[in-house]
Amino acid sequence: QVQLVESGGGVVQAGDSLTLSCAASGRTFPGIHQGWFRQAPGKERELVAAIAAGTAPREYADFVKGRFSISRDGARRTLFLQMNSLNAEDTGIYYCATSSRTWPPLRPSDYNYWGQGTQVTVSS
Repeated sequence: QVQLVESGGGVVQAGDSLTLSCAASGRTFPGIHQGWFRQAPGKERELVAAIAAGTAPREYADFVKGRFSISRDGARRTLFLQMNSLNAEDTGIYYCATSSRTWPPLRPSDYNYWGQGTQVTVSS
């Protein structure tokens, strides 16, 4: 079992930056990919960014390229999402998740463990 706890959400102004963290506990394995998803009210959950196990290639949604950056500590215990130049469309609940599927895992169904989410609200 893997437990994931997100933190760092909040209310910010458009143009601000925010860093989300995801702390993992329990059994974490080599070969596990990690990702950040978000879900806005009335919309489906969508991938924001993912980072692979091992040498860690990254995958970003087009709408965050150049603004967001995913990273993790060396032990894969904490996952980060650095978010810059936030806009109102970035508002939503942000979830971290882990996947043991083939890289890149792009769909929510590719992920087997999820955190409970942290709310990000960007006011314009």
